[in-house]
Formats: sequence, C-alpha cells, structure tokens
Amino acid sequence: MIGGKVSAKTMIATVSFVAMVLVALGIMLPVEQTISFPGIDYTTLSLKWGEIPVGIFAIMLVGFCASVMWGGIFNLATEGLGKYTAKASGAFMMMVAGFAVMIGIQGFVIDFTHDYMTSFVVVLLAAAYIFYYALWGSKNVNTDIPVE
Repeated sequence: MIGGKVSAKTMIATVSFVAMVLVALGIMLPVEQTISFPGIDYTTLSLKWGEIPVGIFAIMLVGFCASVMWGGIFNLATEGLGKYTAKASGAFMMMVAGFAVMIGIQGFVIDFTHDYMTSFVVVLLAAAYIFYYALWGSKNVNTDIPVE
C-alpha cells in the first residue's frame, strides 16, 4: 500500500536508517532494562508473558525493516535496465547468498569476541551499506549505455 506511493529509494533509506538505530539501541541498552513480551508455551499451547531485554526487542523489530528492504532493493537495483532487466533480476536472485555470508561473518565475530551483542555490529554495517546504496550507490552512472 505504501510502496505504491513512496519511491523505493525513500523507502529503503528510511527503513535502513531505522534498522541502524534499532540495532545500535540493541547493542547499547543494558540487559537489565527489560519489558514484558508475549510468547507461546508450546507444551500447553497457551500465551505466556515473560521479561526480555529492551535491546533484544529492538533487534527483533529490525525484522520489520528487513521485510520492506527486500522488495525495495530489488526494484531499485533493476530500475532503468530496460532489456537487461530479466538477466539482472536472475543475477540479483542469486545474490540472496550474500545474506548467508553475512550470517557467517556475524558468527565469526561471535567466536572472536565471545560476545553475542558485539556481533550485531555486522548487522549495523550491513544496514549502513543499504542506507548508502539507497541514497547514493544506486545512482545510474552509465547513462550512455543504451538499455532499450
């Protein structure tokens, strides 16, 4: 609904910035600061409330940002490619492996630092790159190449 009214560039820039803020909060907020959060007790299939750190809740909210980014990044990456759109979209779909690489790097940071929260710097840097891509990196610099 919003995607039809707002440009992909604006949408990606906004949600990647929000993701950076949420990840930074998740890293910096003390684990002693908690909120009540619902969960499911799978043994009885009932709703159960428990305390979780506010920072973890902030990192959970990054998922909403990521869900918006995927479609927007795809549109932005293939915009203006004309007859090359089909080939580019195929290559772009193969790049999903980049997310798996990011998870591997985050795991390496956990192993190296022995600190799970510090590893979210990898996520913060990924969101920062997406923010850069939305604002400046997606600019078509090869306007002389015919695409039609």
